[in-house]
Amino acid sequence: MSAHQYDEGHTVAGWTGFGIATVGSTVAGAGLCVVSAPLIGGGLGIVAVSVLVTWALHLNGWGKPPGRRDRAQWGMRVRDPLARAGHPGCVGCRLAGRGRGRVAEAEEYPVVPVPRESAPVGETAG
Repeated sequence: MSAHQYDEGHTVAGWTGFGIATVGSTVAGAGLCVVSAPLIGGGLGIVAVSVLVTWALHLNGWGKPPGRRDRAQWGMRVRDPLARAGHPGCVGCRLAGRGRGRVAEAEEYPVVPVPRESAPVGETAG
């Protein structure tokens, strides 16, 4: 369980995708070391599969939306009950055609701005 409210990636979908992508990166790296185009291509293919697996798990409720969540939703093995309708502001849900008509429900997962401690790039503070 996460110690903070912003635990993006601490989900079954996130860790499964990470594991598969790690295997793919290892295969591609081995392909670079032995100068083998099939190994490099196979590794990159495994990485592409990791993206699809993560997306499928997210759409089935094993991933969670970006931003703050209730304490009951912090656990990694907790399925997201709102996944079938789509998450507001979620690119993966929008690509799947979900969440387009959920403007009224956007208050469920409010976007909290992160305070900036320094001046933006190119500007001077004070």
